[in-house]
Amino acid sequence: MIRLYALLTVTVIFCPGVQFTYGNDARPNIVFILADDQCFETIHRLGNPEIETPNLDGLARQGTTFSHAFNMGSWSGAVCVASRTMLNTGRFVWNAKAVHSKSEQERQQGRWWSEYMKQAGYRTYMTGKWHCKANAQKAFDIARDIRPGMPKATAAGYDRPAADGTDPWSPSDPKFGGFWEGGTHWSEVVANHAQDFMKDAAENGAPFFMYLAFNAPHDPRQSPAEYVARYPVDSIVIPDNFQARYPYATEIGCGNELRDERLAAFPRTPKAIQVHRQEYYAIITHMDEMIGRILKALEASGTAENTWIFFTADHGLAVGQHGLLGKQNMYDHSVRVPFIVVGPGVAAAKKIAEPIYLQDVMPTTLELAGISQPEHVEFNSILPLLDGATSPYESIYGCYLSKQRSIRTDRFKLIAYPDAEVLRLYDLQQDPTEKHDLAQKAKMKPVVADLFSRLIALQQKMNDDLELGALAPQ
Repeated sequence: MIRLYALLTVTVIFCPGVQFTYGNDARPNIVFILADDQCFETIHRLGNPEIETPNLDGLARQGTTFSHAFNMGSWSGAVCVASRTMLNTGRFVWNAKAVHSKSEQERQQGRWWSEYMKQAGYRTYMTGKWHCKANAQKAFDIARDIRPGMPKATAAGYDRPAADGTDPWSPSDPKFGGFWEGGTHWSEVVANHAQDFMKDAAENGAPFFMYLAFNAPHDPRQSPAEYVARYPVDSIVIPDNFQARYPYATEIGCGNELRDERLAAFPRTPKAIQVHRQEYYAIITHMDEMIGRILKALEASGTAENTWIFFTADHGLAVGQHGLLGKQNMYDHSVRVPFIVVGPGVAAAKKIAEPIYLQDVMPTTLELAGISQPEHVEFNSILPLLDGATSPYESIYGCYLSKQRSIRTDRFKLIAYPDAEVLRLYDLQQDPTEKHDLAQKAKMKPVVADLFSRLIALQQKMNDDLELGALAPQ
């Protein structure tokens, strides 16, 4: 049983139809740590022997991991914009798109994650990547070094390394700016600011909500040289689903025009993918060390015992899988993220395979704070799942622009490409890295038909008006 906190029977109404029920100082603190572009399979303890993540490993030992956490997708090539708008508004993807341009008005009217926490008596803090249209300085009591979508890239950081192995760019040279703009690596800045706030929080006494958003490991994937050196490039394992080219790249919006895909040259080579994965692992390990500093500061503050920690990412990343580099696709490496929960009464070293969306963290924290879930919030608290309940999601929905749709169950994934007039089917239990398309197998036709009809039903639930009728199985 998840132990929550003693509540006083106090109910305050701040917004029409929204109740905030909160109690004494036993209300838990919330520390939310968000990575950018981090695939679910980039934590050592969770199954990747190549990568060093001792502090994230420690969180996984201390708490519970949701092994099947997903992002719904995006209406934009900048997938993080959609992911973060869903996260802060609590709305499913297409409903989030409908309010995206009005995010500041949403915040002003109180329909925003941090606004609910403030109104419930929490001291709110934010640093790092925002990428929302709402005013971060006003959304939080304290906001420091609010960062844009990504560090500035340079021309030398694209189409590399060259076929002959030459490379004009270095992930560790500050002359290329990026994460070193301002003089201190941005991941270190997040840790520095978090430490400062925790010292203050220890003296303040009010429950706090921290939104710590790393830009890492988004490209340009830069980290100090000693972190890159931990991953000799020739020892990096090529993913078993590596392809030189993805057969439908252009039709699904992942061709030569997409910025993320231009980081390496076409066709992909094993050597190029080793270089990019080396830098991906290095910046994750560097971020992991900064997370370690944050966790030490939390312990030193004396508030750790009554603090819930949530770690996740806004979406994943391909980095060479399926011939892709970016996150604008429906494969698990790009839609599935790590999700770790640590808190009072949360089981240690436990894994839960029930499917969730990463944005479920928002209503979870509202429940922890004693806030009745607002009517417009469509995601769900995961507290019942920590107590053994089953997921409220029978299947997981995925989308990208008008180019891709998907539905995922615990056994199968169906992907629809309208422009290519193609359906792809994968047996996730037999083929977890999604290498073998079964859609044209005669014996799989009933599965395709069933999943397609369920996808159409999910579209209606999501207010998704993309017409898929031309792809209907015959």
